[in-house]
Amino acid sequence: MRRIVYLGGLGDDRDDLSDHLRSRREVETHLAEGGVPVTTIRAGIIVGHGGISWEMTRQLVSHLPAMVCPQWVYTRTQPIAIDDVVRYLTAVLDTDATTGRAFDVGGPDVLVYADMMQRAAAVMGRRRLVIVPVPLLTPSLSSRWLSLVTDVDTATGRSLIDSMSNEVVVRDDAIRRLVPFEPMPYDDAVRRALDDRAADTAPVSGDRAAAA
Repeated sequence: MRRIVYLGGLGDDRDDLSDHLRSRREVETHLAEGGVPVTTIRAGIIVGHGGISWEMTRQLVSHLPAMVCPQWVYTRTQPIAIDDVVRYLTAVLDTDATTGRAFDVGGPDVLVYADMMQRAAAVMGRRRLVIVPVPLLTPSLSSRWLSLVTDVDTATGRSLIDSMSNEVVVRDDAIRRLVPFEPMPYDDAVRRALDDRAADTAPVSGDRAAAA
């Protein structure tokens, strides 16, 4: 094996990272101890059909006209389209200068989670959400509430919510010079995710079923 390419998570090591994000860093360390050069791509929210973070956003917007949320709805993040993540993951293999390095990746929009949900609602043609932040809503209560209104299980929801207290934005854009292209804006990434979901859930016609 000549190289390992690992998809980790954004987050400033100087911050008090959540257990979820800290475990991503530990994986980077353990991979590097194996003797094979590692290239790490660190991303925040990945917008794409089937991704847990995106599905949580989509389902909250789809199911609720209003929501009571903790203060993490005002934490900054830098979402990126899944197509762009895949493009980075494959392109670094052909770029020797990326060997043995870690890179931050993100889309062109830096948003707080509340803005992400509002913009997703607009793209989906839904009414503007009423979001009421409540400072005393604990991560444990939030994860239980999340499991009631989405299909994200409590344990996974707790990991996601804990991480949402950490700002996850690109600190170093060196990857943009080594793998130059323009990442997809957030609204376009949402449209792509919705289109992919519609195609995935579309009923199969008789002819297509017979061919399959």
